[in-house]
Amino acid sequence: MIAGIRGLLPGPTDYAGLRRSWRGDLLAGVSVGVVALPLALGFGVTSGAGAEAGLITAIVAGLVAAVFGGSGIQVSGPTGAMVVVLAPILAKEGAGALALVTVMAGVIVIAAGALRLGRLVGLIPWPVIEGFTLGIALIILLQQVPAAVGSTEGAHGAKAWAAAFAAVTHADWSAAWRTLALVASVVVIMAVWPRVSRVVPGTIVAIVVATGAVVVLGWEVPVIGELPAGLPAPALPETSLGALEALAMPALAIAALAAIESLLSARVAHARAVVSGYDADRELVGQGLASIASGLVGGMPATGAIARTAVNVRSGARTRLAAVTHALVLLGVVVVASAAVARVPLAALAGVLMVTAVTMVRPAVVRSVMRASRQDAVLFVVTALVTVSVDLIYAIAIGVAGAALFALRAVARAAGVHREELPGDAAHGDERIALLRLDGALFFGAADRVLERVARVHGVEVVILRMSQVRMLDTTGAQVLGEVVASLERRGVTVLVKGVQPRHLPLLEHTGALDALADTDHLVDDLDAAVAKARAVVSAG
Repeated sequence: MIAGIRGLLPGPTDYAGLRRSWRGDLLAGVSVGVVALPLALGFGVTSGAGAEAGLITAIVAGLVAAVFGGSGIQVSGPTGAMVVVLAPILAKEGAGALALVTVMAGVIVIAAGALRLGRLVGLIPWPVIEGFTLGIALIILLQQVPAAVGSTEGAHGAKAWAAAFAAVTHADWSAAWRTLALVASVVVIMAVWPRVSRVVPGTIVAIVVATGAVVVLGWEVPVIGELPAGLPAPALPETSLGALEALAMPALAIAALAAIESLLSARVAHARAVVSGYDADRELVGQGLASIASGLVGGMPATGAIARTAVNVRSGARTRLAAVTHALVLLGVVVVASAAVARVPLAALAGVLMVTAVTMVRPAVVRSVMRASRQDAVLFVVTALVTVSVDLIYAIAIGVAGAALFALRAVARAAGVHREELPGDAAHGDERIALLRLDGALFFGAADRVLERVARVHGVEVVILRMSQVRMLDTTGAQVLGEVVASLERRGVTVLVKGVQPRHLPLLEHTGALDALADTDHLVDDLDAAVAKARAVVSAG
């Protein structure tokens, strides 16, 4: 018990190899911090919590998750997926609910880690993950439309497509060309800059150019606004029984997303990195602590961020020092340059997030999913559509449920009944013996169909059921097997059951499936013995 708890906490091994990698870790952390700055600001604005909340989350949650999480290379903070879930919650419950729902979600994620639920993320199929990613990318893209046209109409509505439509229909087009020009300039710079230099991120160059243009030209466009020159003091959120009840389901949705996104991000990152694997359960504990810490200082729920983590890996990070450095770089920005950041146009952030949304979707992956199989294509499209039109958590649930149904269908189709020739030389009366081999799974999805074919056997006096190839047997399959045996015996057909696997025998006994056999010795282990017994029954008849 104590060893299990210790495994969820930081230890000296977290920084193994730091003496060799500290320079590379510091450089990687600086690179990620520069990339994370506009994303943190943009996701904070888009969620409705404000740029300050996004920046606080990247600093505080990023630092806590780096120290306590189960991955040495994961970078955490505000993400587009979390914005998708959080924005409608804040639109409905108000900004005052941010701290409480963030802390509640953090507690739930910690509980999931303590209960060792981290490996469950592996149950989410690949087409569902990719559909989920496409849906999030579309929502992030639509969420930027209000800022792109200089409108605040419906900017934080429950549905991104509705907010985008409202913003476009209520936009002042005589002024919107300015914000659209800023968005276009940001997109162009981010697309072209990598050909010029890969040392300085294109996002920072685009933000600086757009901000400078607004200052020089004197354009009146919405900007981030005043930011604090430091971190707020921790404070417990206001709590009441009514607030806890109202936020219970939203907190559960946020916690589910935080767990899923963080573990998916860690899994993808470690598949591409040269460092050792991650502890899924400890990662949940770390992300839960990160959200709690973030909520106490006015931040948002945190998750592992795949884009920033990918930058961290590409920059050569080897230990947690890189993610810690990323958080300290952002803290330095708050302390030193908050006045300059306050003048960044919201349209410039919208442009950055639009490019981010587009890069989230990889055309080659989409083609692969769509060509894999009809079932995979359906799961992919349905998950994406439900994500955009209904809800992200519902999308995952529906996608997983659909995948389960397709899998059960495939397993059921693999089950079958095959009539075989009796082994050895033919004997008189063999035509009145049916040797039937049951294959695959005898479970609720296939039991009726498989065993109905057994029950339709006619013109024989003995049926031998070969069950050695039955790989799975559940209660429904055992019960239906008993009914079929009883039905054949009532018709005067003697049933012999051969080769029941030892692990299936207790279930058959407990359900009474073998009680219908005419004699206890009609349950046999050897095929030759079963055939000899069947021939004896035919001869006696």
